[in-house]
Amino acid sequence: MSDDPRRRRAARHAQPAAQAPGAPARKRPITVERITDAALEVVAAEGYDALTIRRVAAVLGTGPSSLYTHIVDKDDLDDLLIGRLYGGVAVPAPDPDAWRGQLVGVYTQIRDLYLEFPGVSRAALAVVPTNLATLRVGEGILAILLAGGLDPRTAGWARDALSLYVGAYALEQSMVRQRRRHEDQEWVLGPEELLERFGALPAEQFPHTRRHAAELVSGTGHDRFAFALGLLLDGLRPAAD
Repeated sequence: MSDDPRRRRAARHAQPAAQAPGAPARKRPITVERITDAALEVVAAEGYDALTIRRVAAVLGTGPSSLYTHIVDKDDLDDLLIGRLYGGVAVPAPDPDAWRGQLVGVYTQIRDLYLEFPGVSRAALAVVPTNLATLRVGEGILAILLAGGLDPRTAGWARDALSLYVGAYALEQSMVRQRRRHEDQEWVLGPEELLERFGALPAEQFPHTRRHAAELVSGTGHDRFAFALGLLLDGLRPAAD
């Protein structure tokens, strides 16, 4: 390489040499980023159940062995997926006067990211996070809980409970949406159908269910999500109380 700085700089900005006619096209190198992109593509199009190392390799036009150069196994891939999603979560600076609202805001973002990729919350439920992006969000949630006056153990356990609920909620919603795509899944009922069935139950056996059927099926899934988060947060009390 030339010792002339101007030539070295020019070389960095030079256009790549054109391939000779008939030469095979160079394949893009496999990277962790491309593997993660392909995995999310599979989940978005086919759901988390379709995600395998072999399926991701097929999207990338390579064999599974090429992926194992960059990832350890399926659990490692799950960790990468959740890390990528959590990289888009905005975590505010903890505010002792607004900590409950801040938690709702963070977990609502997580919920929406999970729902965008059907079933992907299973990856979060099954993996102990090591990805720095995932740990960043966990650290931010813990900081908000501590700012609310909770002792460290209560804050840690609350974070686990809240995260578990959000993951389970998103998983249920994803499962229902996927089942509704299949014509043979007639047992997946809408609110109106459920109300009709509850109203037709024998009154002597199901007096409360029949009488309060409208209340039992009321509200959207997100209404119930907010309600459940509120219940969990209302049960948290600052250490000084």
